Amino acid sequence: MQSVIQVTCYRGGSLREALANDTRLEKYNLTVLRQKTPGRSPGWAKLHSTDPDIPGAINLEWDPATKILLARIVTKGTNTADRITGDFIAYLIRRHRKKIRSILILPA
Repeated sequence: MQSVIQVTCYRGGSLREALANDTRLEKYNLTVLRQKTPGRSPGWAKLHSTDPDIPGAINLEWDPATKILLARIVTKGTNTADRITGDFIAYLIRRHRKKIRSILILPA
């Protein structure tokens, strides 16, 4: 199962980079598993939940031209993405509210 979250931002640098370098990410049950080309475009990051009972991964990509963060939430089998999606949205709103113009969630 795969869902997509599109986060449109007002200004500033890479939201993907801000997420990957945030020391408070674990407070929201998320951790960076891997990232490629930090500080460069195009780069990507992969988030997982720190709670072993929450399945799935969040793959992040940042488009600097449009200021859009694309988050693909991937789960296997019959697992739903509701808990990891909730943690991710809570994190975005609490930590990056001033940067965010809109959040669009496209469920699978």
